[in-house]
Amino acid sequence: MSASENTTVPNAQRLLWAGFMAILAAGVGFSVRGGILGQWAEQYGFTMTELGLITGGGLVGFGVIILISSFIADAVGYGRLMWIAFLTHLVSAILTLAAGWAFEAGGKPAAFQCLYWGMFLFAVGNGVCEAVVNPLVASLFPRNKAHYLNILHAGWPGGLIVGGLLSYFMAGGDGVKAVAWQIQMSFFLVPVVLYGLMILGQRFPASEATSAGVSSGKMFSYLFHPLMIAMLLIHALVGYVELGTDSWISKITGAIMASPQYGLLLFVYTSGLMFALRFFAGPIVEKISPLGLLAVSALLGFVGLQLLGSATSILMCVVAATVYAFGKTFLWPTMLAVVSERFPQGGAITIGAMGGIGMLSAGLLGGPGIGFKQDYNASKQLADTEPAIYERYKAGNENSFLWFKTVGLDGSKVACLDDNGKELARAGEILVKEGKTDENHKKLAAWWETANATAATDKKPVDEAGLYGGRMALKITSYIPATMLVFYLLLLGYFAVSGGYKQIHIENEPKH
Repeated sequence: MSASENTTVPNAQRLLWAGFMAILAAGVGFSVRGGILGQWAEQYGFTMTELGLITGGGLVGFGVIILISSFIADAVGYGRLMWIAFLTHLVSAILTLAAGWAFEAGGKPAAFQCLYWGMFLFAVGNGVCEAVVNPLVASLFPRNKAHYLNILHAGWPGGLIVGGLLSYFMAGGDGVKAVAWQIQMSFFLVPVVLYGLMILGQRFPASEATSAGVSSGKMFSYLFHPLMIAMLLIHALVGYVELGTDSWISKITGAIMASPQYGLLLFVYTSGLMFALRFFAGPIVEKISPLGLLAVSALLGFVGLQLLGSATSILMCVVAATVYAFGKTFLWPTMLAVVSERFPQGGAITIGAMGGIGMLSAGLLGGPGIGFKQDYNASKQLADTEPAIYERYKAGNENSFLWFKTVGLDGSKVACLDDNGKELARAGEILVKEGKTDENHKKLAAWWETANATAATDKKPVDEAGLYGGRMALKITSYIPATMLVFYLLLLGYFAVSGGYKQIHIENEPKH
């Protein structure tokens, strides 16, 4: 079905692709950030849990702003919100890129705050965009929402591809020094500028609900419908498993395949599958319904993560990642489509609540939770098998997630072990040349002077512990899509006994 058969808005295609580019910008930033986590751990001494909190902070901001922006979108106007997003993206870049100076001035805590709030503000821009483009596209193409929302969200894996390739060619390895993470992180500004140009001078339509005269109070009331509550709970699981796992997947698979570069390439490959498949959601939905597609996706997500957690070779990683990619591809946009099709009267509020709850779950639970699972299992395995080595490499502080606690492995110490102290020595030479002192570097150097004597025998157990932690994190996470599958089957049963799943058209509802 062509665009012209689905919309009467003359600039619908331009607005669709502006939204696509805005989501692509979020994907680029997200992907590049995943590729530079190792540099942050090495330079600033973060544990896996602390890195998870930084990545989670971005997703928390994303979720909060989607919710807030969705509630005011119709009153403020989609165009104004998109310009607010554009400016916020620019400010976030300044704060994030200042982390190096913050570390020099205030050490690890200052760098952590800089990166956390920089990611938070970057997520604010992403969240405002998300709050606009989802109801916008649903309004532009009211007769084919699942298809066009999937096309819109193809921008996400498109951004992951761009960011992943940038990381692959700039991450270094095999004697080649990595390009500074600040340079890599700056590339997300390219699609930001492009979507700014695309919305310049454009007129944005109102949501379906606003055009039909539905009041804000009536829109808000649909959040308390039993089906809507169920969809919000399920989408919290979607956010946890999709975005939470994406925060870590290239690092974990890189460890399994003994090559960070292979991990990045695998991430690019699965993102490529997602990008291509999302353009074909429409025909699939016509055959098996949106809920049928979601059920199949959840099943494949469970199987894929179980296979990834058990993979022991490059081939098995590729096979497992392919299954997982097919599983996660349609989850997010199709969930949005179901809510928009069943609750068009909710306007930007209901579809925005979905995006908000998904991002909040990913930020508060997914990123930190999967990071914690790695820390917990890696440190436990090392403490059980090699307690003396664990004592040498454990972090100086305890990490917690919900009611669980553990002391993970220190990222800077593990980095020294991985490269035999080369980066530590290089940094020391620069400090001497510039006549500077650094207390963090001094402490790490003093530790390495002692630990270096046992590095040859420490490396294998530490590597094995990290790999075990990553695998266990994936296996445990696989039970999230398994739970989603149960919910989708229950919904399919509900609609089967109540006349079948049907899209509700707002013109068939009374105006308020």
